[in-house]
Amino acid sequence: MNFETDIFTQFDKKWALLTAGNSEKFNTMTISWGGLGTLWNKPVATVYVRSSRYTYEFMEDNDYFTVSFYPDEYKKTLGVLGSKSGRDMDKMNESGLTAKEVDNSMTFEEAEVTLVCKKLFKQELDVANMPKDVADGFYGSDAPHMMFIGEVLDILK
Repeated sequence: MNFETDIFTQFDKKWALLTAGNSEKFNTMTISWGGLGTLWNKPVATVYVRSSRYTYEFMEDNDYFTVSFYPDEYKKTLGVLGSKSGRDMDKMNESGLTAKEVDNSMTFEEAEVTLVCKKLFKQELDVANMPKDVADGFYGSDAPHMMFIGEVLDILK
């Protein structure tokens, strides 16, 4: 497996879609927080999801998820997918993206790269362990994110 990119730009500036579920029922959301690395001698992807997000339910209920990256022309679409909930609209049909089943999860035909991941670990971020300015700035009265770490099983291009 090989994925060469400027990972800081990839998540923070270009964004990605986090998708969980199967062809019968799945959801996706835009993410700009994430990481890639090695843990327990495995290649891993780390993503963060608030419990209030609809995708959280799919992350909880499924053992696999995908992280997919898109060409710049999809930035507006990713913006919509990050601001609208699948509870309130049919994001899949209204996004213009073409859903595609892959290795126990879902992605989209338009993705440049999709990381297929198997969930290894999850843990809620503890605001008591954060600097006060971070806790106040990002959480205040909002629930903290759940951190999900998944083993990268495949990189689809």
